[in-house]
Amino acid sequence: MRRLPLLLIITASAGCQAPMPAASPQMAWVDFSMPFPNDRVLMAERLDNQRLRDGRFFQVSPGSHELMVRFDYEANGGGGMSMMGGTTVRQCYLTIHYADFEAGQRYVLEARSMALTPEARLYNAQGQVVAQVSEFYCLM
Repeated sequence: MRRLPLLLIITASAGCQAPMPAASPQMAWVDFSMPFPNDRVLMAERLDNQRLRDGRFFQVSPGSHELMVRFDYEANGGGGMSMMGGTTVRQCYLTIHYADFEAGQRYVLEARSMALTPEARLYNAQGQVVAQVSEFYCLM
């Protein structure tokens, strides 16, 4: 009998997520990657200073664009509220400029935390770094 409520919860939460849209061949697609286990959230926030409704990806027209992502990760120690050690979650916003998005190409935006400094790189389909963070700010 306990399985029924659990099944209902799982079914209801799965129904809240819309399926990923198909990638348009006239647009460039940007996926996300977080290689470290202490990294928590990486999602699209803004494209060319316009807020996005779906933070799971970027789909952009060919040419130059500014991508802003939200990146949350755990940081150890660091003073402030965690004077006694422990971990805090840092919420950061990272901006990447890239001038040469190509239609039909897939890119990967990889974010990682190095101590208290977040960083991100944009990779093309061949795995080459084509852009890096140009600016960032963190709330915690």
